[in-house]
Amino acid sequence: MTDLKYWVGFNIVPHIGPAKVQALLDHFGDLATAWVAEAHDLRAAGLDRRAVDSLLTARMRLDLDAELEKIARVGARVLTWADADYPASLRSIYHPPPVLYVKGELRPEDEWAVAVVGTRRATVYGKEVARVIAGDLARNGVTIISGLARGIDARAHQAALDAGGRTIAVLGCGVDRMYPPEHRKLAEAIVAQGALVSEYALGTPPESGNFPPRNRIISGLALGVVVVEAGVGSGALITADYAADQGREVFAVPGNIFNRSSEGCNALIRDGAHPVLNVNDILEVLNLTMVSQQAEVRAIVPENETEARLLSYITAEPIHVDELGRRSGLPIAQVSSTLALMELKGMVRQVGGMNFVLVREGRVDYVVD
Repeated sequence: MTDLKYWVGFNIVPHIGPAKVQALLDHFGDLATAWVAEAHDLRAAGLDRRAVDSLLTARMRLDLDAELEKIARVGARVLTWADADYPASLRSIYHPPPVLYVKGELRPEDEWAVAVVGTRRATVYGKEVARVIAGDLARNGVTIISGLARGIDARAHQAALDAGGRTIAVLGCGVDRMYPPEHRKLAEAIVAQGALVSEYALGTPPESGNFPPRNRIISGLALGVVVVEAGVGSGALITADYAADQGREVFAVPGNIFNRSSEGCNALIRDGAHPVLNVNDILEVLNLTMVSQQAEVRAIVPENETEARLLSYITAEPIHVDELGRRSGLPIAQVSSTLALMELKGMVRQVGGMNFVLVREGRVDYVVD
């Protein structure tokens, strides 16, 4: 937590982005040391005069402990490059954000994600396609990434929620700001079934210059980007460009060649994007046809040696906790506490009288007298 405040501090300082943060880490070893460094040492680390001046000014006015308190008050958390649960897919892009503000929850299964984006001025056709595609992806266990904008983005988020799936909104402002304001209820629902994410500090307004860089995070969190409807000047095409640069798959929904709202999508297809006629076109290209099964297998993988040992003795046939203790050679107290955690994870199930069965091996309801 002590080091976290310096990550937050540097994220607030103007003119210090991912490249300069990496330079500071390379030179000083940690950001706590860099925060209190002298100007000549900062210049030796690679900061130009503008960045050094910005940092010196910020150090005088910022209360970093108060910044952490503000983050906690709005119900957010901060992930940095130093955190193991920083999204691996995002970490791999060019200049990933050093800091992510998260309101809600990012989960391991969010690595199976697809971005669904498009114009704010969506047609009836575009909205319906976004609803169907995002909903079908969510029902297949795929997390939907978008930007909470009017039009296609909002329809994609809502479709994922309606399908009971997960969705992540990447903002061009602080996670404590709401833009557009009419999407407040939608944002609250997203927090409950996913997360709001931003690289921008609390209080950052939704300025136009924030949105193009934001789009690299949308594509960076996803395996692929689906452009549902976009004119030639749409920001969704910026997301598609980032996706291509990041090695992600780019998909586009074909539209009427006489409709300006489809000009961007049709051009993407002409230039090599995958055309999307239904959800299978996306699932097959991204090898996401078995996400639910993959998630089930992941849930059953033991996290430690004790779980692994107990799993080797638990089958579809009920086994008593005392018998597990005898077979595993583990103390009964350790067996009982581990089984309780495994039951919470959905790995095993108690079927009465301290007897357990393996959840994965069948759905037969046992009753042990």
